[in-house]
Amino acid sequence: MSQTVSKADLKESLEEGPETGPDNGAQQEQMPRKYIFLTIFSCFCPSYPINIVAFVFSMMALRSYNEGDIDGAKKLAHIAVLVAIAAIIIGLLIIAISCVVHFTVQ
Repeated sequence: MSQTVSKADLKESLEEGPETGPDNGAQQEQMPRKYIFLTIFSCFCPSYPINIVAFVFSMMALRSYNEGDIDGAKKLAHIAVLVAIAAIIIGLLIIAISCVVHFTVQ
């Protein structure tokens, strides 16, 4: 007699390998926040060398995560968000100073 193997049983047997056991599910960590949109937003501020550095750190964090270095990706993402916030603040200060100078000088 032939036994019919359902697609669900076949899928479960393919998913249950030595690398996908129940122990490895607990060890696998979540992807850290990428902050790519924040760093792209900071590129619109007029503090060009700083915001480009933030974008580079964000891309390095994404690459580190893809290579499996989760701790390194978290550190690089944290640096990227700090540099992006600094770039936004410096950009706003540059805009404010230029507006003050423009409207006060006759």
